[in-house]
Amino acid sequence: MEYVLGADIGSGSVKLTLLSKDGTIAADAQCEYPTAYPHVGWCEQDPEDWCRAFQTALGCLLQKAKIAPSQIKAVAPDAATHTAVLLDHDRKIIRPAILWTDQRSMEQVQKLRRDHICLIQQQTLNAPTTVWTLPQLMWLQENEPDNWKRIRHILFAKDYLRQRLTGGENVDVTDHIDASGSMFYNVNRQTWSQELCKIGQIEESWLPRVCLPTDLFGYVSESAAEEFGLAPGTKVFVGTTDTAVEILAAGSTQPGHATVKLATAGRICVIAENKLDSEFIFNYRYLEQGLWYPGTGTASCANSYRWYRDTLGIRPYEELNQDADQVPPGSQGLMFHPYLNGELTPYNDPNLRGSYTGISAAHTKAHFTRATLEGVAFSLRDCLDTLKALNVPMSRVRVIGGGAKGALWRQIVADVLDITLEKVQVDDSSFGSAMVAAVGYGWYESFTKAAETCVKVDSVCIPNPENRLLYDRLFERYKAVHDALATIYQNC
Repeated sequence: MEYVLGADIGSGSVKLTLLSKDGTIAADAQCEYPTAYPHVGWCEQDPEDWCRAFQTALGCLLQKAKIAPSQIKAVAPDAATHTAVLLDHDRKIIRPAILWTDQRSMEQVQKLRRDHICLIQQQTLNAPTTVWTLPQLMWLQENEPDNWKRIRHILFAKDYLRQRLTGGENVDVTDHIDASGSMFYNVNRQTWSQELCKIGQIEESWLPRVCLPTDLFGYVSESAAEEFGLAPGTKVFVGTTDTAVEILAAGSTQPGHATVKLATAGRICVIAENKLDSEFIFNYRYLEQGLWYPGTGTASCANSYRWYRDTLGIRPYEELNQDADQVPPGSQGLMFHPYLNGELTPYNDPNLRGSYTGISAAHTKAHFTRATLEGVAFSLRDCLDTLKALNVPMSRVRVIGGGAKGALWRQIVADVLDITLEKVQVDDSSFGSAMVAAVGYGWYESFTKAAETCVKVDSVCIPNPENRLLYDRLFERYKAVHDALATIYQNC
């Protein structure tokens, strides 16, 4: 039997999904790797850790599926957008990769907003924040000049893994969605921007050729086969960004299809026929030609719950959820703002910080747990309201991400957003990348056909009318607390 493989470089682990032609997932596996925080607001990873994790996860997957490497016919990778891998003349890694959650480039963002905002919005259709590669590289030039002088190649996370798999050292390639996440790519012309590269003093010779996600990049080399465990000659497709493929994994392929993501970051994305004009919207072209997936973002979603579990909860998620389910909606006045890494939509404010307010002697750990879940849901309500203000149609909404596994959190989000949420059986980015590999390999004629074959709905969550009215009132308080504390954080 033949299979294709999707490989996701996630925020803390590599995840692999093995897919058969009939849409059945044969096996999956994952392997974690560390994130470094050298200073407050910094987030970095070693690209070689991704490769080591891929090797380990693949070994586990082959053992679990009980198949030979030769049965895997094609691979497609994905990773978070904005994550640049910098290589020198000998194609050696210059420094750890700066992640999109990193906040160090605030001064560079302010400079771009002050001096070049019109040009940037015109060419990239987005506004500068610390998540983009351009301000990150500007920070590097100003603060690590020796490393800057060594740059000869700029790839993105999934591109580095793909090149290691193929030994394709003479050709640098990325896809058009990852390129648009750099903020030095002209989205309208679909080419690298000479003007924005000049602002960042980025040599165009450093930049990869731009392709489609389903384009064939190469084949697993003999040396890579020996190192990683795939069969020599396995097809390797270009791949794309994690958000695009996780939207595909949810079965979103038509205008009006929307996703609510409960992962490290939270996002609400909707398939649209056009870009959306707002500085709080991330505009990207979609996998299907002619479509877009504009979206909003909250910086700390499942990351907030993970932080809470590790710092204050100190118990497994299942136990925390069970206790929180006994607390009434609204957490008896306790409220959480999930600004652990600043906030994106609708503030684009890296200075915001998280807080619990309304604490009383009556509150227990269970109250703090539920308040944490509700606070993230309120931040997603901010995101949804931003989309509603732009009159974006949503015909169907599906909830995805690790946080979507919890029934309590799904219900809270449905109540706060007042939206019926469908949950699919599998929504991992690696599942979407496996479908990209399947389309590239020729199993399916389109992404729509791939989704129809592979994606299955698991459950539906309907809003509770009484809870919705309560959360409407509490959301006004949530916004008022933000307004009161925002000025304090600006002056700290």
